[in-house]
Order: sequence, then C-alpha cells, then structure tokens
Amino acid sequence: MRIKKILLFISLLTFGFKAAQGQNVAVKTNLLYWATTTPNLGLEVAVSPKVTLNADVAYNPWTFKDDKMMHFILVQPEVRYWLCEKFEGHFFGIHLHGAQYYGGFNDKRYDGYLAGGGFTYGYDWILSPHWNLEATVGVGYAHLWCKQSPRIPCVKCIKDKTKEYFGPTKLSLAFVYIF
Repeated sequence: MRIKKILLFISLLTFGFKAAQGQNVAVKTNLLYWATTTPNLGLEVAVSPKVTLNADVAYNPWTFKDDKMMHFILVQPEVRYWLCEKFEGHFFGIHLHGAQYYGGFNDKRYDGYLAGGGFTYGYDWILSPHWNLEATVGVGYAHLWCKQSPRIPCVKCIKDKTKEYFGPTKLSLAFVYIF
C-alpha cells in the first residue's frame, strides 16, 4: 500500500504541472545505492528556469546470509535552486526524508521509522544532450523511533527506542536521463 502511495506522489509530481516542454523532466538512479544492492529511482521536474523539484525513492527487500538484513523504503523529496540553469552546474537544495525500516546485522532487530530533513549541495555534469552525471551531498537531521528486540523474537524483550541524528543525510552519484 505504501508503494502505491509513493508512486501516486511521483505521478502527481510529474503530471501535476503544465505539459513538459524540452528538458523539464529527468529520471535518475543513484549508483551508490546500487553498490549496496538497493534499487532506486529519482524523478526531477523543472518548475522554473532555476528551480526543480526532485523525489528519490529507494527500496531494499533483500535478506543476506545468516539472516542479516536491513529492509527499508526511503523517500527523499527536495527543492533545488540551480546557480546557472536547471540540470547544469551547481545547485543547492532543501530535502526531507522519511523511511520505514526493519532488520539488523548483529544480535538485535530494529523495526521502525525515521523522518527529518536537511540541506544539499550538488553539481551536474553534462555528458551528452540527454545524459548527465550528478553528485550530491546533504547534511541534516533525522528523528528515528523503533522497537528493538533480540534476533530471535521475544515479545517480552521488545524495547521502544528513539534517537536524534545530526550528520550526513544524503550522498548520491547518479546517472540522469533528461527528457
């Protein structure tokens, strides 16, 4: 059900604006997420010559050897201001992020959520008329809340945990296709 809501959000983001005209929509994928076996997709829509709206979605469903896993779905919408023109050169942005996660690699399991936001800086290199390479780094805040339990389920052993996080919140090296 959550995936349907995310796809609906991306569709509204794309088609909620006036009809796309030359180089106003881009689709991207983060190579760093793929390096961690996390499928992902991003969509960016221009709303003016220097402002774009970006939405990234990442989903990791895999379970690894010895029941080690970190399943999650992450959504990061962002507003970007481009110093030169959209999809070219330097940009600054403000992003939000939300995720649902379950898993763990040690003797504990975590079942929870995170929400927060931050600031981004990035640079977009033009490779060809339709292909770009984009690097982005972001710092910000995230509030995490979860239920912590041993790897072997034990209803009496569940603890509610919260954590405040300040630091890197976004890192991306993405291939971008511009329509």
